[in-house]
This record gives sequence, C-alpha cells and structure tokens, in this order.
Amino acid sequence: MNYDSYKYGRYIDTNQETRWATQDEIKNSGAYVDLSAEDYPAGGLPLISDGKEAYVDDRDTHTLIFGATGSKKTRLFCMPMINIFAKAGESFVVTDPKGELYARTSGLVRSKGYKTVVLNFRDIGRGDAWNPLALPYRAYHSENREAGISMLNDFVTVIAEPHKNSAKDQFWPEMAASLMLANLLLMAECGTEEEMNVTSLASLCNISSAEMLKFLADKMDPDTIAALNYEGALSAINAKQTMGSIYASMYAMLRVFNTQKNLTKMLSCNSVDLSRIGLEKTAVYIIVPDEKTTCHFLVTTFIKQVYEVLIAEAQKQKGYTLPVRVNFVLDEFCNIPTIPEMPSMISAARSRNIRYYLVVQSLHQLRGRYGEDADTIKGNCDNWVFLTSKELDLLREISELCGTVYTANNRPRALISVSELQRLSKERGEALIMHSRQYPIISEIADIDDYEMFKGYEPVPLASADLREVKMFNLRTLYLNVYYKKVKPPFSSEPFESATPMNKTDNVF
Repeated sequence: MNYDSYKYGRYIDTNQETRWATQDEIKNSGAYVDLSAEDYPAGGLPLISDGKEAYVDDRDTHTLIFGATGSKKTRLFCMPMINIFAKAGESFVVTDPKGELYARTSGLVRSKGYKTVVLNFRDIGRGDAWNPLALPYRAYHSENREAGISMLNDFVTVIAEPHKNSAKDQFWPEMAASLMLANLLLMAECGTEEEMNVTSLASLCNISSAEMLKFLADKMDPDTIAALNYEGALSAINAKQTMGSIYASMYAMLRVFNTQKNLTKMLSCNSVDLSRIGLEKTAVYIIVPDEKTTCHFLVTTFIKQVYEVLIAEAQKQKGYTLPVRVNFVLDEFCNIPTIPEMPSMISAARSRNIRYYLVVQSLHQLRGRYGEDADTIKGNCDNWVFLTSKELDLLREISELCGTVYTANNRPRALISVSELQRLSKERGEALIMHSRQYPIISEIADIDDYEMFKGYEPVPLASADLREVKMFNLRTLYLNVYYKKVKPPFSSEPFESATPMNKTDNVF
C-alpha cells in the first residue's frame, strides 16, 4: 500500500472525521464469551452484552465509568464483571458500599474455588481481620526498609488528609502528622510485629507519653527520620498550650481508634495474606458504608498496600508480570481519600497484569479529589463509559471527544450533542463507550438480572473475624531500659554503655 495515498485518502476534507462504530468493529476488537459456558476464556469490561453472549475487553487496559447516582453503574457493569472475572479465573479487589456486590456474587465465586477475603467496615467483626501496620513492619525489617518507611508515611498522609483540608491553620495537623509518623517509626524500630498495631499507636499518641518521647528523641541521632519528625512537634514540650493543640489534632485523627473498640480489634491482628492475590485466584470485597466516611481512609490504605505487594510479587516473576490477573473495581472511587501516587500506580499497573475500573459520578468529583492528577488518571484509561450526567463540563468533553460530522449542507455538528447525551435510555441499558482507538458506540448492556447463568447462587454467610488478644507496645518499658542504660537509645549510633547505679532520689522525669 502506498502510505501517502492511504494517509491523504483517510484524512482529506471530504471525509467525515468521525462516525459511530459498527457492532462488527467492536466485536473484532473484543473477546467473545459464551456466557452459558462453565468457564470463560477472558474477563473484562462488557462492550456488548445481551445476557447470553458478550464481547469483553480482555486487554491490559484501564476503564473509567461515569454515571450519576441511580444510573445503574453497578447493575450494568460492576456485578456482571465480577461474575465474568470469577468464571475467567481472574483475581479482583472490589469496593462494595452497600454490600450488594458480595450478596450477588459471593456464591458463584465460592463455587469456582476462590480464596475469599472480606474487609467488612459495615458490620464490624464479621469477615476478616487486617492489621494495616503489619506489612509496613515487615518491609521495615527487610532489605527494603525504605519501602516500610514509605508505607508508614502513606498511612499517616491518608489519615491526616481530611484534617488538613478542613483546618484553617495547617500548623497543627502538620505537626500532629509528623509526631504520628515518628511514633510509628519508634514502634517499628523497637517493637515486635504483634505490638505494631493501631491500639499501640493510639496509646502512644496520648499526651501522657510526651515527656518520655522527648527523653528518647533527645538521644536519637538528629539526622534520622524519626528524630527530624520528633524535633518539630516535641520542641514545644515546654509550651503547654502548643503541645496540647498538637495532641488534640492528633487525637482527632485517631478518634476512630479510640471510640470504636471492635474496629480497633479488627485492625490489630491479621488473617489476610496480600501476597497471594496475584498468585492464586482471590476475591477481595471491601464492604464500606457510603453514608459515612469514618473508615474510608482505611480503604485507601488497603488498596495502596495491595498494589505495592502486587508490584513486588510481579518483580519476582518471569517477565515481571503476575501469573493471575488482578482487577480493581473501585466503585465510588472519589468518595475515598486520595490514594497516594495514584497516577504512577495506574501507569505502571498495566504491564504487571493489573487493571483498574474506576467508577465516578462526575468529572468535577474526580478533579476535586485528584486535582491536576485527574488528567493523568483519565489519560491512562483506554475505555471511557458514560451512562448519564447533568455536569456540563463532562457532557461537553464527551461530546467533543466523539467528534464532529458534517450535514448534507456541509455544516458541522457534534456526532452526539450535549442534549442527546442526557437522553440515553436507562431502561434499555444504553451506555456510550469510547473503547481504545475505535470509534464510539452506544451499546445496550444487559442488566444483572438478565444473566440467567449467574442466578441460583446463595451468598456465603460471613463468619466472625478471628480476633486475637491485642499486644501493646510498652513505651514506659523502653524508656526505663534506655534511662537505666540497659539498651541503646533507638535511632542512635552511639556505642552502648552499661548501666550505672541510680540513686533513689533520682527523678525519672
């Protein structure tokens, strides 16, 4: 073929610049799935589906789903996809605001022999236990200590974000975050893995610990991360009002651990092995209330930790890719706090056999949560699905991306206008899909109730979490051991000196 002839033949002015994709074009770009089969050859976003047959995008691509409340995002896409993943033998991690994804899919998932993990923040105590500080502790005591420190910093960042956003004076939450990170580093350095938990953290962040922490911080090498973070917050030890304000801010960040004891117990032990998610077929349901935000920061922390474990496991594999594909279906993506480094995560995930399906209500919501990074996230999603919205910016962007056609009078008009976008039929399951480099298509997607092969499975009853006795990090014991020179001060390079006799009149503080 003569390239110039092809190029100019394709782009000359008399050609329409865009059009609707044909069904055959979409079918040829997807993978065919006979939905009545016991096992599927591929899993992914349904591009075409009548409930009996489907064509899905089985490539390593990310998807952005736009739909206002009540647009059937869950019934048209999330529920069918989870069942398709299960029959295709792919792992998945899903956020489940109402618990309906678990109720509608867990029975089929169990029948396919999946390892199932349920983090249940709606009915606390039923499901699995997960210690968000266990993985950072292990990383801290491995060859990759920096990864452990980074995870601890991410944990603090996510906890502090809502308080920084609402604070008139950034000084207090900044100092509280620094002190919390220093305390976590102290626990990681001097405690055991069983003692590294949120119960210990809440206790350590009580103002009664300030004097002992100041004593230990003064003996640390000043250029260590812990010492640097202690320096700013604890330098105000003699200014009671300042110190009280810092601790008050930190207490507010940790209030959930001080007031919800069942939650604290659930987060102080572990029944979850994150490393297996990309090695064997695993289903992870994160059931989190959408009517309140108390536990949303924990969802963000969990998702980030799963990603980091998956990347580490992929690096160990031939070809640096996970043997079992992992799909993140993040419903109400913008209702959880910002996931640290999300743009780089979504960029790097594809080559590791990891896919993201991000479900949002509006463009404004995405930009409000991720700011300028929203454009990077959007740009890394090859599939855009639009159901309905009244947001003018989003409607205009979708319309412009679909392109312009010319009428018989050679007058330009949008392939689909802002007004037309608002009239997609909910009853017929109409969704505008911009799939990879194909022309756009308005596809009619089957409702979950139209998939007969997914019916007849009872939801798996949730067992009580295995909550073990919580072991506490003992700051006073550490303090006394350092004071009496029984152990070296933490984060100190000074040579250890044996204990010297102490007079009974010596004051501990």
